[in-house]
Amino acid sequence: MIDPLDASLKIAGAGLAAQSARLRVVSENMANAQSTGRTPGADPYARKTISFVNELERASGVRLLRVGAIGVDPTPFAVERDPGNPAADANGDVKRPNVNLLVEMGDMREANRAYEADLQIMKQTRDLLSMTVDLLKGA
Repeated sequence: MIDPLDASLKIAGAGLAAQSARLRVVSENMANAQSTGRTPGADPYARKTISFVNELERASGVRLLRVGAIGVDPTPFAVERDPGNPAADANGDVKRPNVNLLVEMGDMREANRAYEADLQIMKQTRDLLSMTVDLLKGA
C-alpha cells in the first residue's frame, strides 16, 4: 500500500499533466478560430476535443487521470458568403471553423482552475512532508 501523501502527489501530478494538455488543446483551438481552408472549397480548421480516462496504477493502487484521446469535433462548419476570400468555393461561400470562442474561454477557465487546485494540493503535500521531516529530526 502506498503512503497517502505519496498518493496525493501522484494524483495531483497526473491532474496537472491532464489539465496542461487540455489547456494546450484549448489554446490551439483559439489560435485557429479564424483559419479557413488553404484552397477554394477546402475545409477549415476543425475544433479539437480532449477526453480523459481514469486509470488504476497497479503498483500503487491509485486511480489517476490520464488523457484518453484528442479528437475532432463533428459539429458542422459555418458557411459565410465571401467571394473575395481565397478559400471561397465556386459559389463564393467560405467554410469557417467550428470553434466557438465563448466555449473555449469557458474551457480554458475551468482547466486553469483545476490546474491551480492540483498545484495547491502539491504545495500542501510538500508542506506536510516537510513538517514530518522536521518532526522526525527533533525526535
